[in-house]
Amino acid sequence: MFITLEGPEGCGKTSHIPPLVEFLRGKGYVVFPTREPGGTSISEQIRDILHDLKNVEMHPRAETLLYQAARAQIVEQVIKPRLAAGEIVISDRYYDSTIAYQGYGHRQDLEQVRGLVRYATGGLTPDLTILLDLDVEVGLRRKKQNQSEWNRMDDHEVEFYKRVRAGYLEMVKAEPERWVVVNAERKWDDVQAELKKVIVDRLVKG
Repeated sequence: MFITLEGPEGCGKTSHIPPLVEFLRGKGYVVFPTREPGGTSISEQIRDILHDLKNVEMHPRAETLLYQAARAQIVEQVIKPRLAAGEIVISDRYYDSTIAYQGYGHRQDLEQVRGLVRYATGGLTPDLTILLDLDVEVGLRRKKQNQSEWNRMDDHEVEFYKRVRAGYLEMVKAEPERWVVVNAERKWDDVQAELKKVIVDRLVKG
């Protein structure tokens, strides 16, 4: 099963993945965690370019294409082989981030962006995508308070992130069978408990 966690800045998805992996392994599953952009040597190098605060001149089209290059590499090198071997892959972001950020956030043509995503992924779609949803300003405040990595993608105006969140919610409406929305404004332990329940329920259903 291919599971992806999505959400705006400060939603906490990165902190939730390690305990989820440990929990599932404890139940006997073979689980492989990864992240986007990144997850391979080539993809991590592209991540450095994308996130470097010095690269303020990067055009949204260049940004979009770089994300797809990193994604194509991890899909072919890591995700597809792991899934073929019967493993569960849990990814911190996947192509929905591109549609939300580069599509809705930067107001690029959504059909063109989706076409690039299909090419980069070879059509590989997650079995389950969980949106950790919260108010944009709450998320940005959390991110600053936690002193976590602050990169170029965190450095936009608030309105950009509002468009991103709205984009995520539009995608949920379009594919309700794939998405589950989890309220990320609650206590971390409560969110983690719901994530475990959502994933186990989906695994049981197959």
